[in-house]
Amino acid sequence: MMEGVTSASTDETTPAKRRGRRPAGQDTRSALIEAAQVVFGESGYEGATVRAIAGRAGVDAAMVNHWFGGKDGLFAQAVLEVPFDPLELVDTLLDGPAEELGARIIRTFLTTWDHAGSDIFTALVRSVAGHQQVAAAMRNFFISQFFAKLVEQVSADRMELRATLCASQLIGMGMIRYVAQFEPLASTEIETMVAAVGPNLQRYLTGEL
Repeated sequence: MMEGVTSASTDETTPAKRRGRRPAGQDTRSALIEAAQVVFGESGYEGATVRAIAGRAGVDAAMVNHWFGGKDGLFAQAVLEVPFDPLELVDTLLDGPAEELGARIIRTFLTTWDHAGSDIFTALVRSVAGHQQVAAAMRNFFISQFFAKLVEQVSADRMELRATLCASQLIGMGMIRYVAQFEPLASTEIETMVAAVGPNLQRYLTGEL
């Protein structure tokens, strides 16, 4: 996804190349996605800024919030290409009893990816496996920006370990269900999976480790 990316010129006498006309509508969205793929590839998740991405795209930085809700949303769609808004998903998952969070996470994960299709999850896994920069950015995004936000609301200790364990459970389950397609897990009904896996994820979230 990011192979062949080269750094922009740092010559102070040469201004960064900008588009002759500021894109509008879907053109703005496409320009931001293209710019984000380059900037995230050059700088990683933490080093990339909304201002740098917008500048490369030749649009106002406010357009990132307008189209993607911020850097997290842009990263999810430009690099990870996940079929959900991460910030909205965190809020949705936290809306309910803490003791049922594990079940909600499993149900939402499977419902989302079953609907999106196995090809998208497989493409995500392959992009991570083939590009070290994408893998590092994905780790930071899912651990620091997603699972950590869930764990910190319900856990009292060892939050980084808990977040990582949660990630291992979901990604491993996704690999078996959507990539390797091991039966009968690949076709097991969602609520059966919730009942079987939810308690284990809940222990990672709030139980004794």
